Amino acid sequence: MTLPESAEAADTGVQAAHADADLLVLHKPPGLLCVPGRGPGKQDCLSARAQLRWPGALIVHRLDQATSGLVLMARHLDAQRRLGHAFAGRQVLKRYQAVVQGQLGGEDSAWHDIDLPIAADWARRPLRVIDHALGKPSLTRWRMLTHDAAARTTRIELEPVTGRTHQLRVHLAAIGHPIVGDALYADAATQEQAPRLLLHASHLAFTHPMTGDLLTLEWAADF
Repeated sequence: MTLPESAEAADTGVQAAHADADLLVLHKPPGLLCVPGRGPGKQDCLSARAQLRWPGALIVHRLDQATSGLVLMARHLDAQRRLGHAFAGRQVLKRYQAVVQGQLGGEDSAWHDIDLPIAADWARRPLRVIDHALGKPSLTRWRMLTHDAAARTTRIELEPVTGRTHQLRVHLAAIGHPIVGDALYADAATQEQAPRLLLHASHLAFTHPMTGDLLTLEWAADF
């Protein structure tokens, strides 16, 4: 069964871009955890809400709490295992949209690379930092979509080739164009430009683990 993007369960607030007997592609709103956190105040999350509607649903990958967009979940262990292998093998295409501070890119829509190694910033956990000595190889592709001259911002599309924690946020801050609304990596002025992090997982494309069909799902950003 495939559900339209507008499909929503009133009791959980979870919206589905796709649902079938093997997997789910759900829309996570900003500010919602993907999995439970520590403490009683952090038990509300996407996986818990999904399990109310689809009992047994299993997380395959995660988004940062502040990031909105598409999250893939499995309906059973075999699908979770196969989808996990697909992510590990970089066989899942993920694309994001973001609004960043400043004018990034020219007037063309060519893809560019940010190739900077990322490491944990142990003194300021959970932050990450660019570290050429200890960091893990990290690659992000990006292209310019539009410029907003009045706001002095740029809307871009992003494709993380690797999957490091906070990768997109760290990479964009490192090249001097932090994401608007980023409470972790942007300066105070950039944080105050938006009430939320303007980063959204807009596109997922992958091979269905059971049928072999190519699935391409999109969910437009609301910013």
